Amino acid sequence: MASEPFDAVSVIRTKRDGGRIPDPEIDWVIDAYTRGAVAEEQMSALAMAILLNGMQPAELSRWTDAMIASGKRLDLSAVSRPTTDKHSTGGVGDKITLPLAPLVASLGAAVPQLSGRGLGHTGGTLDKLESIPGWRASLSSAEFIDQLNTVGAVVCAAGDDLAPADRKLYALRDVTGTVEAIPLIASSIMSKKIAEGSSALVLDVKVGSGAFMKNLADARELAETMVALGTAAGTHTVALLTDMSTPLGRTAGNALEVRESVEVLAGGGPADVVQLTVALATEMLAGVGITDVDPAAALADGRAMDVWRRMISAQGGDPDAPLPTAAERHVIAAPATGVLTRLDAYAVGVAAWRLGAGRARKEDAVSPAAGVVMLAKPGDQVHAGQPLLELHADDAGRFARAEQALDGAFGIAAEGDSERASQGAPPLVLDRVTA
Repeated sequence: MASEPFDAVSVIRTKRDGGRIPDPEIDWVIDAYTRGAVAEEQMSALAMAILLNGMQPAELSRWTDAMIASGKRLDLSAVSRPTTDKHSTGGVGDKITLPLAPLVASLGAAVPQLSGRGLGHTGGTLDKLESIPGWRASLSSAEFIDQLNTVGAVVCAAGDDLAPADRKLYALRDVTGTVEAIPLIASSIMSKKIAEGSSALVLDVKVGSGAFMKNLADARELAETMVALGTAAGTHTVALLTDMSTPLGRTAGNALEVRESVEVLAGGGPADVVQLTVALATEMLAGVGITDVDPAAALADGRAMDVWRRMISAQGGDPDAPLPTAAERHVIAAPATGVLTRLDAYAVGVAAWRLGAGRARKEDAVSPAAGVVMLAKPGDQVHAGQPLLELHADDAGRFARAEQALDGAFGIAAEGDSERASQGAPPLVLDRVTA
């Protein structure tokens, strides 16, 4: 075997001792790890050193570039419209991509959205769309470009040749306690998004119990790091910090969230889903210079719905087909009368997962019909015995463990407790981060 120009132990020592890894060594270690010339235990040690000691901005930018270079970049030069994309760091009830992509496309941009499947308590966009009969996640490069030109929006699975270094490193971080390293989170997300080739990118960085980042300071650090990486790569990048202490909308689950997304595209739907969809659409369009449009009007007048139907049909789906429904339902009633002050996003996400809507391992199957319907949200008046949550599952045996997840997940303040009763949900958009 040909000798390697550097050795992994030296790279590990540099970062272990708080130093900056030189550019040629960054390029080598990512390439060698992708090829299998750097062992898993060596990359594990390097990932832990990065978690403990961080990375300098220029060092992280080079690391991200090397991850992009491990595979192919998408060539969007044949797309006739300006391209703009969105990435969410994941939450509960986060179905925003579904109405957002067709909405932005209806207003003149192209949205090349490469999405993933859910893991744990956060749902995956592809899982949601796969609940539509006939819809397929995999497209060839030619189909991808053609759909961007004819429909204006694609939501599909990323190919294996997009940042393959990230796929290996992502799995490694999961089993080595290094998932929380902000440089590694940022480079993981941004290597894939930059490789997608869009001109503009809007990041939806979630904050709260149902999010990866539980507090505003960590979320802001991640957002600032990703915005800097995107800007350095020549992609117009903006981040919104958005609340994920309460689930988005009134559903968490695959077909349930598709149904709710269609309501939004029909001009209705929950106010928080509409608000965030419009806010992100405005940012995505502004990133490519489209500012003289009204996203809210395009939801109301049916333009976005027309694009949705074409987008689903183009990938083999039937937009008119009935969505799967659960065989079993179970209601959780309000234990007292008053104002609902809290509905914990993480607990709802875990309940939906236990009902069958999510997976513990990547190879697990998900139930398209399972999930949670929230019949009340924080700020709503409720009465003792009133249905608060409706659990959907294919197997009634799943209800007990889902109920356990929801124990203590909500708070009800008596009407006389004016201070607690007046505590509504926090603002949905908490901050905006730009370069």
